Amino acid sequence: MTSTEPVDRFLDQNGARFVDELKEFLRIPSVSADPAHKPDIERAADFVRRQLEQAGVKAQIFKTAGHPIVFGQTEQTANGVTALVYGHYDVQPPDPLDEWKSPPFEPTLRDGYIYARGATDDKGQLFTHIKAIEAWNKTVGKLPVNVKFLIEGEEEVGSQNLDVFLQQHKDQAKCDVAVISDTSQYAPGTPAITYGLRGILCCEVVLQGPNRDLHSGIFGGAVANPCNMLARLVAKLHDDKQRVQIPGFYDDVLPLKPEERREFAQLKFDEAAFISDLGVPALCGEEGFTTIERRWARPTCDINGMFGGYTGPGPKTIVPARATAKITYRLVPNQQPEKLLAAMQKFLVTNCPPGVRLEFKPQHSCTGIVMDATSPYMRAARQAIAAAFGAQPVMIREGGSIPVVTTFRDLLGVDTLLLGWGLNSDNLHSPNERFTLADFHRGTRASAHLWNELAQQH
Repeated sequence: MTSTEPVDRFLDQNGARFVDELKEFLRIPSVSADPAHKPDIERAADFVRRQLEQAGVKAQIFKTAGHPIVFGQTEQTANGVTALVYGHYDVQPPDPLDEWKSPPFEPTLRDGYIYARGATDDKGQLFTHIKAIEAWNKTVGKLPVNVKFLIEGEEEVGSQNLDVFLQQHKDQAKCDVAVISDTSQYAPGTPAITYGLRGILCCEVVLQGPNRDLHSGIFGGAVANPCNMLARLVAKLHDDKQRVQIPGFYDDVLPLKPEERREFAQLKFDEAAFISDLGVPALCGEEGFTTIERRWARPTCDINGMFGGYTGPGPKTIVPARATAKITYRLVPNQQPEKLLAAMQKFLVTNCPPGVRLEFKPQHSCTGIVMDATSPYMRAARQAIAAAFGAQPVMIREGGSIPVVTTFRDLLGVDTLLLGWGLNSDNLHSPNERFTLADFHRGTRASAHLWNELAQQH
């Protein structure tokens, strides 16, 4: 095993410079959802390319139908392990601006954190891997493994062009394992490796009533009110035990293993503090499962929004012409979006109240995924994280979705190491996004050690 001592010394000696360079990255308002920021998106892609080259990685920018993709690779050896690092340089819009304590694109150090949009999601976490590579190349002269980088600018808007790129450049992207740092630690001082993700299925339902809004005094009681009917319809999606009522919904659910339930139960989780933080009087969810199990490993159905009729100030006495519900389902491994989409549409059509017409609009989806938590690559990651954070990582699942993880498995045939350096409390997608400087440096060190540990698994 190659000694990491010179690499660790380089990280210590250059930590302040890394923070300064991260600040430069965070100053670029690379908001992918806003066409006005297209020049900033291109600046961010070029910044990533230049940073990779400074780290000793051959990199180039590929144009797509949307935002650019940066691809790079270290000097390749024929027999070594090859890891593919994925990340994204685009960020969420910073709104609402008046809730930021410091400007979102002027990174500010405060109380041990760096505050800026993208600090954790995903510029700060991505940057740790680039700096780890630089440390190896500028001390040892080469890495003990092959590393490739795939950095996109559309993650926050659906990654429309990523799959197309991977199809076209499948041979270039070929690897043994993928690495993503776009998740979180379990808690402060408790690093984690995420080995499972829920999938997602999105749709929109529109109930159309009369051909125009009607005076409720003249027509009320004579025609179906789409808002009333929509409330009746969505109420049928769950029973009193919070189980989804779509026929066949649970047929393919991959059940939790007894050992997983035991490991989840051993995690420190303060339910009272969780309730207090959320400001709710009590928790609610599928009967028979713990809060952690419901959030990580059970399927769900949620109404994300309902709207129709008049929503302005004061009354407006109408029977609205239409009402809409936006619905998402979080899926667990083995549930198939296409199968559930058909079952969901049939359920809604069958239960649609009389007097309204239903329009069903399917949207994006991806499957859930669970990876082998005992693989050699997972073992390497555990050792690297323990060396950097001074604590053994816990193995967790996440309730959200990262579609590219499924793409890597389906297209490249590889699993992904989901190594999060940030925390769920870092205000991702919210005002005052932040990243602790200590975790930024620990994440960089963990990345540097990972390449050495992976080399031993070959």
